[in-house]
Amino acid sequence: MSGSISGMTDSETAYAKINLALHVRKRLPDGYHQIETIFAFLDHGDLISVAPGEGVRLEIDGRFAGGLSSTDNLVVQAARRLADLSGVSQGARLHLDKRLPVASGIGGGSADAAAALRLLNRFWGLDLSLAALADIAKPLGADVPACIHSETCRGTGIGQDLAMISGDDLQGYAALLINPLVAVSTAEIFAAWDGVDRGGLGEGRVMEVARNGRNDLQKPAIALVPILTDMLQLLDAYQPVMAKMSGSGATCFALFDTLDAAVEAEHHCRKTISEIWTMTGEIR
Repeated sequence: MSGSISGMTDSETAYAKINLALHVRKRLPDGYHQIETIFAFLDHGDLISVAPGEGVRLEIDGRFAGGLSSTDNLVVQAARRLADLSGVSQGARLHLDKRLPVASGIGGGSADAAAALRLLNRFWGLDLSLAALADIAKPLGADVPACIHSETCRGTGIGQDLAMISGDDLQGYAALLINPLVAVSTAEIFAAWDGVDRGGLGEGRVMEVARNGRNDLQKPAIALVPILTDMLQLLDAYQPVMAKMSGSGATCFALFDTLDAAVEAEHHCRKTISEIWTMTGEIR
């Protein structure tokens, strides 16, 4: 797609990620956790744009740009890793329009890094497959490979062993995301998990598995951010297909049969809780 920012030649959306279920199975010696999850993605998110430039440089603006470093940033790490592994000497001036809350359980920096890799793959004419980009992305974080694909998939291991869900039954559903504007630490939430393995995901159609699934990080997140209880109860009041917390929080989501239903619920949520961020969109 064409970049709308002056001077930018191309752009890529960093699609918001939600975990329809997140089962934590055990702690691993390296600090990660063995999980089973279902990733899904909205059709909206942050926006990364690119233009020719010397070296790799990043500019950041947007609602949630405050406090983000343009040098110590996963986007820059991703870009330099791709350049090094591909032998690219051409530079890139990157621009991040930060629309998603930081540390909110919906991809954020992982989605930004993934979008940068997809964008630079085109910009530098590398013609790498998404699978190859996902392999390159593995050292950048547990969620980055899934965000490379940005399509419904099942994740195991630390979330990087992916099984794409083709012909899934999420097509046509819409989502409402709400966040209390409270950043939470993924490491802190995982550390607060009680260590009890409550079993893996079931088998079957993705919506059935998701609705029967859990988010094992929801309880420890609520202990740290009690307003999550109010947010989940608020979402349940609109009779969605399902409602849960995403990732390690603090964003919660609800799935609806139509985008109109999601937008109507969003309107009521914003009237009920003033200090929240919301986003609606369709599942990709």
